[in-house]
Amino acid sequence: MARVPNLGVGDIDPEYRGDFERLSDRFAAFSNQGPVYAHSPVGMKHIFDMSLALRETGTLSRRLIEIAVVATSHANRCAYCVAHHSPILVELGLGAETVAALDGEDSPELSEEERLVRDYALCVTERAWGIRDAMFDQLRRHFSNAQIVELTMRIALTGMFNKLNQALAIEMEEDLMAEFVASGLPASSLHEDSVPAEQSTAAISAAE
Repeated sequence: MARVPNLGVGDIDPEYRGDFERLSDRFAAFSNQGPVYAHSPVGMKHIFDMSLALRETGTLSRRLIEIAVVATSHANRCAYCVAHHSPILVELGLGAETVAALDGEDSPELSEEERLVRDYALCVTERAWGIRDAMFDQLRRHFSNAQIVELTMRIALTGMFNKLNQALAIEMEEDLMAEFVASGLPASSLHEDSVPAEQSTAAISAAE
């Protein structure tokens, strides 16, 4: 279970109850996050609203964004986010083996642009302080300055979700592991060593 108790709408400051209900509906697939994040209602509102705003106004394709999200989540060893976002990439036409190895292995299935997004996501996550000018030269050949900033924000926001989910031990939703495996993705790609033992055992059992 999560490291702090879930809150229901009646437990939340009345000022933020509408936001809690609205965001719970919009992020229904991530139903284990909101009741924990709601302990900080201002933080809950702004992190989810930022995610929605970037999704609704962004100019990058969903496939590129999801490549960045999954690569970042792999680098941070966030099983919750890898489990949620990997099946989306499979639905968007990327092979399960490629999705499971987005933390560094090259695949002929990825285009030059997609490999660049993956590599940039890994660099931002692992050593943002050491990104070389040559990488930005490559980025500018494919993306506008606005798109580079948008991509960087999406990578950083993913990292924030990763760390919140890990530190607070957000549990996978009941059907999530089964959906993950049904997409052809290997359970071994979920970084089980980063999941509390009781959660890992329960998730694998549910998928069998």
